[in-house]
Amino acid sequence: MARARSGDSGRLWVVASTQTKGRGRHGRVWSSPPGNLHASLLLIDPAPRHRVAELGFAVGIAALHAVHGILAKDQSLAIKWPNDLLHAGAKLAGILLESATLPDGRLACVAGIGVNCRWHPADTPYKATSLAVIAGSPVSPETVFEHLSAAMMHWLKIWAGGDGFEAIRAEWLSQAAGLGTWISVARSTQSIEGVFRTIDATGRLILENKSGTVAIEAGDVFFGPSGSPTSVAGV
Repeated sequence: MARARSGDSGRLWVVASTQTKGRGRHGRVWSSPPGNLHASLLLIDPAPRHRVAELGFAVGIAALHAVHGILAKDQSLAIKWPNDLLHAGAKLAGILLESATLPDGRLACVAGIGVNCRWHPADTPYKATSLAVIAGSPVSPETVFEHLSAAMMHWLKIWAGGDGFEAIRAEWLSQAAGLGTWISVARSTQSIEGVFRTIDATGRLILENKSGTVAIEAGDVFFGPSGSPTSVAGV
Protein backbone atom coordinates (compact mmCIF):
# COMPACT_ATOMS: atom_id res chain seq x y z
CA MET A 1 0.00 0.00 0.00
CA ALA A 2 2.92 2.31 0.68
CA ARG A 3 4.18 1.68 -2.84
CA ALA A 4 0.73 2.49 -4.21
CA ARG A 5 0.57 5.76 -2.27
CA SER A 6 3.98 6.68 -3.64
CA GLY A 7 2.62 6.44 -7.19
CA ASP A 8 3.38 2.86 -8.24
CA SER A 9 1.32 1.85 -11.28
CA GLY A 10 0.63 -1.65 -9.97
CA ARG A 11 1.09 -5.17 -11.32
CA LEU A 12 3.84 -5.34 -8.70
CA TRP A 13 4.79 -8.45 -6.73
CA VAL A 14 6.40 -8.10 -3.32
CA VAL A 15 7.80 -11.35 -1.93
CA ALA A 16 9.29 -11.81 1.54
CA SER A 17 11.37 -14.66 2.91
CA THR A 18 9.59 -14.18 6.23
CA GLN A 19 7.10 -11.79 7.84
CA THR A 20 7.30 -10.45 11.38
CA LYS A 21 3.70 -9.21 11.37
CA GLY A 22 1.93 -11.65 9.05
CA ARG A 23 -1.83 -11.51 9.40
CA GLY A 24 -4.93 -13.13 8.03
CA ARG A 25 -8.59 -12.21 8.01
CA HIS A 26 -9.91 -10.06 10.86
CA GLY A 27 -6.35 -9.25 11.90
CA ARG A 28 -5.57 -12.81 12.97
CA VAL A 29 -1.92 -13.82 13.20
CA TRP A 30 -0.52 -15.60 10.15
CA SER A 31 2.54 -17.75 10.83
CA SER A 32 5.28 -16.68 8.39
CA PRO A 33 8.46 -18.74 8.94
CA PRO A 34 11.32 -18.93 6.41
CA GLY A 35 10.74 -21.65 3.83
CA ASN A 36 7.14 -20.71 3.06
CA LEU A 37 5.86 -18.36 0.37
CA HIS A 38 4.71 -14.89 1.48
CA ALA A 39 3.74 -12.88 -1.59
CA SER A 40 1.59 -9.82 -2.23
CA LEU A 41 0.37 -8.52 -5.57
CA LEU A 42 -0.47 -4.84 -5.99
CA LEU A 43 -3.07 -3.93 -8.61
CA ILE A 44 -4.30 -0.42 -9.35
CA ASP A 45 -7.90 0.05 -10.55
CA PRO A 46 -8.21 -3.63 -11.52
CA ALA A 47 -11.97 -3.39 -12.18
CA PRO A 48 -15.01 -1.15 -11.79
CA ARG A 49 -15.49 -0.71 -8.06
CA HIS A 50 -18.71 -2.68 -7.87
CA ARG A 51 -16.80 -5.69 -9.28
CA VAL A 52 -13.60 -5.51 -7.23
CA ALA A 53 -14.80 -8.18 -4.77
CA GLU A 54 -14.65 -10.70 -7.63
CA LEU A 55 -10.87 -10.33 -7.65
CA GLY A 56 -10.59 -12.67 -4.68
CA PHE A 57 -12.09 -15.53 -6.66
CA ALA A 58 -9.74 -14.96 -9.60
CA VAL A 59 -6.75 -14.87 -7.24
CA GLY A 60 -7.95 -18.01 -5.45
CA ILE A 61 -8.30 -19.94 -8.69
CA ALA A 62 -4.86 -18.80 -9.81
CA ALA A 63 -3.34 -19.98 -6.53
CA LEU A 64 -5.09 -23.34 -6.78
CA HIS A 65 -3.86 -23.92 -10.34
CA ALA A 66 -0.35 -22.92 -9.31
CA VAL A 67 -0.37 -25.64 -6.65
CA HIS A 68 -1.98 -28.07 -9.11
CA GLY A 69 1.05 -27.52 -11.34
CA ILE A 70 3.34 -28.63 -8.53
CA LEU A 71 1.24 -31.55 -7.27
CA ALA A 72 0.28 -32.87 -10.71
CA LYS A 73 -3.42 -32.03 -10.39
CA ASP A 74 -3.81 -33.79 -7.04
CA GLN A 75 -7.54 -34.47 -6.66
CA SER A 76 -7.38 -33.79 -2.91
CA LEU A 77 -6.95 -30.06 -3.54
CA ALA A 78 -9.99 -27.83 -3.13
CA ILE A 79 -10.85 -24.20 -2.54
CA LYS A 80 -12.84 -23.10 0.51
CA TRP A 81 -15.12 -20.10 0.23
CA PRO A 82 -14.08 -17.50 -0.33
CA ASN A 83 -10.49 -18.42 -1.22
CA ASP A 84 -8.51 -20.66 1.16
CA LEU A 85 -6.76 -23.68 -0.35
CA LEU A 86 -7.25 -27.07 1.29
CA HIS A 87 -5.64 -30.45 0.77
CA ALA A 88 -7.68 -33.36 2.12
CA GLY A 89 -9.47 -30.86 4.35
CA ALA A 90 -6.28 -29.33 5.80
CA LYS A 91 -5.38 -25.71 5.14
CA LEU A 92 -2.49 -25.30 2.73
CA ALA A 93 -2.73 -21.64 1.73
CA GLY A 94 -4.60 -18.48 2.62
CA ILE A 95 -5.43 -15.31 0.73
CA LEU A 96 -6.18 -11.87 2.11
CA LEU A 97 -7.40 -9.00 -0.06
CA GLU A 98 -7.30 -5.37 0.99
CA SER A 99 -8.15 -2.21 -0.89
CA ALA A 100 -7.85 1.52 -0.32
CA THR A 101 -8.72 4.66 -2.22
CA LEU A 102 -5.57 6.66 -2.89
CA PRO A 103 -5.36 10.47 -2.57
CA ASP A 104 -5.51 10.80 -6.36
CA GLY A 105 -8.72 8.75 -6.51
CA ARG A 106 -7.21 5.50 -7.79
CA LEU A 107 -8.17 2.24 -6.09
CA ALA A 108 -5.25 0.16 -4.81
CA CYS A 109 -5.87 -3.55 -4.26
CA VAL A 110 -3.38 -5.86 -2.59
CA ALA A 111 -3.78 -9.63 -2.73
CA GLY A 112 -1.66 -11.26 -0.04
CA ILE A 113 -1.00 -14.98 -0.57
CA GLY A 114 0.60 -17.30 1.96
CA VAL A 115 1.46 -20.90 1.00
CA ASN A 116 2.79 -23.48 3.45
CA CYS A 117 5.74 -24.83 1.46
CA ARG A 118 8.11 -26.29 4.04
CA TRP A 119 6.28 -25.72 7.33
CA HIS A 120 2.77 -25.59 8.68
CA PRO A 121 1.53 -24.57 12.13
CA ALA A 122 0.76 -27.38 14.54
CA ASP A 123 -1.13 -25.44 17.22
CA THR A 124 -4.13 -24.24 15.21
CA PRO A 125 -7.82 -24.99 15.91
CA TYR A 126 -8.07 -26.49 12.42
CA LYS A 127 -6.02 -28.94 10.39
CA ALA A 128 -3.09 -27.56 8.42
CA THR A 129 -0.54 -29.06 6.05
CA SER A 130 2.36 -28.12 3.78
CA LEU A 131 3.58 -28.96 0.30
CA ALA A 132 6.56 -30.78 1.81
CA VAL A 133 4.21 -33.12 3.69
CA ILE A 134 1.99 -33.67 0.65
CA ALA A 135 4.79 -34.14 -1.89
CA GLY A 136 7.05 -36.07 0.46
CA SER A 137 10.01 -33.83 -0.40
CA PRO A 138 10.92 -30.14 -0.04
CA VAL A 139 9.19 -27.63 -2.32
CA SER A 140 10.85 -24.21 -2.43
CA PRO A 141 8.86 -20.96 -2.23
CA GLU A 142 10.70 -19.84 -5.37
CA THR A 143 9.22 -22.78 -7.28
CA VAL A 144 5.75 -22.01 -5.98
CA PHE A 145 6.10 -18.35 -6.91
CA GLU A 146 7.09 -19.20 -10.48
CA HIS A 147 3.90 -21.22 -10.85
CA LEU A 148 1.85 -18.60 -9.04
CA SER A 149 2.97 -15.63 -11.12
CA ALA A 150 2.27 -17.46 -14.38
CA ALA A 151 -1.14 -18.69 -13.21
CA MET A 152 -2.06 -15.24 -11.92
CA MET A 153 -1.33 -13.64 -15.29
CA HIS A 154 -3.50 -16.26 -17.00
CA TRP A 155 -6.53 -16.06 -14.71
CA LEU A 156 -6.49 -12.26 -14.35
CA LYS A 157 -6.62 -12.11 -18.13
CA ILE A 158 -9.64 -14.41 -18.13
CA TRP A 159 -11.34 -12.37 -15.40
CA ALA A 160 -10.74 -9.25 -17.49
CA GLY A 161 -11.73 -6.78 -14.81
CA GLY A 162 -15.06 -8.50 -14.25
CA ASP A 163 -16.11 -9.15 -17.84
CA GLY A 164 -15.05 -12.79 -17.50
CA PHE A 165 -16.33 -13.49 -14.01
CA GLU A 166 -18.75 -16.17 -15.16
CA ALA A 167 -15.79 -18.26 -16.35
CA ILE A 168 -14.03 -17.65 -13.02
CA ARG A 169 -17.20 -18.58 -11.14
CA ALA A 170 -17.63 -21.82 -13.11
CA GLU A 171 -14.02 -22.83 -12.49
CA TRP A 172 -14.29 -21.93 -8.81
CA LEU A 173 -17.41 -24.06 -8.37
CA SER A 174 -15.70 -27.01 -10.08
CA GLN A 175 -13.00 -26.89 -7.37
CA ALA A 176 -15.18 -25.92 -4.37
CA ALA A 177 -14.87 -27.70 -1.03
CA GLY A 178 -18.15 -28.66 0.61
CA LEU A 179 -20.42 -27.86 -2.31
CA GLY A 180 -23.76 -29.62 -1.85
CA THR A 181 -23.03 -30.50 1.78
CA TRP A 182 -24.18 -29.16 5.14
CA ILE A 183 -22.02 -26.32 6.41
CA SER A 184 -22.16 -23.59 9.01
CA VAL A 185 -21.07 -20.02 8.42
CA ALA A 186 -19.94 -17.87 11.34
CA ARG A 187 -20.79 -14.22 10.76
CA SER A 188 -20.04 -11.23 12.96
CA THR A 189 -23.28 -11.49 14.93
CA GLN A 190 -24.51 -15.06 14.35
CA SER A 191 -23.87 -18.44 12.79
CA ILE A 192 -26.13 -19.90 10.15
CA GLU A 193 -26.32 -23.49 8.90
CA GLY A 194 -27.58 -25.11 5.73
CA VAL A 195 -26.63 -26.77 2.48
CA PHE A 196 -24.00 -24.98 0.42
CA ARG A 197 -25.75 -24.72 -2.95
CA THR A 198 -23.59 -22.39 -5.05
CA ILE A 199 -22.08 -18.94 -5.29
CA ASP A 200 -24.11 -16.34 -7.13
CA ALA A 201 -23.11 -13.96 -9.92
CA THR A 202 -21.43 -11.65 -7.39
CA GLY A 203 -19.62 -14.37 -5.43
CA ARG A 204 -22.01 -14.54 -2.47
CA LEU A 205 -22.35 -17.97 -0.85
CA ILE A 206 -25.88 -19.35 -1.32
CA LEU A 207 -27.05 -21.40 1.66
CA GLU A 208 -30.32 -23.33 1.79
CA ASN A 209 -32.05 -24.47 4.96
CA LYS A 210 -35.59 -24.95 6.24
CA SER A 211 -36.06 -21.18 6.43
CA GLY A 212 -35.28 -20.74 2.73
CA THR A 213 -32.32 -19.47 0.77
CA VAL A 214 -29.75 -17.11 2.27
CA ALA A 215 -27.07 -15.14 0.39
CA ILE A 216 -23.94 -14.57 2.51
CA GLU A 217 -21.37 -11.92 1.64
CA ALA A 218 -18.79 -12.62 4.38
CA GLY A 219 -18.12 -15.19 7.08
CA ASP A 220 -16.02 -18.16 8.17
CA VAL A 221 -17.10 -21.52 6.75
CA PHE A 222 -17.15 -24.70 8.83
CA PHE A 223 -17.88 -28.07 7.26
CA GLY A 224 -20.61 -30.08 8.92
CA PRO A 225 -22.92 -28.88 11.71
CA SER A 226 -21.54 -26.21 14.03
CA GLY A 227 -19.20 -27.69 16.59
CA SER A 228 -18.33 -30.60 14.35
CA PRO A 229 -14.77 -31.88 14.94
CA THR A 230 -14.26 -31.94 11.15
CA SER A 231 -14.80 -28.19 10.87
CA VAL A 232 -12.11 -26.15 9.15
CA ALA A 233 -11.97 -22.47 10.08
CA GLY A 234 -10.65 -19.68 7.92
CA VAL A 235 -7.59 -17.75 9.00
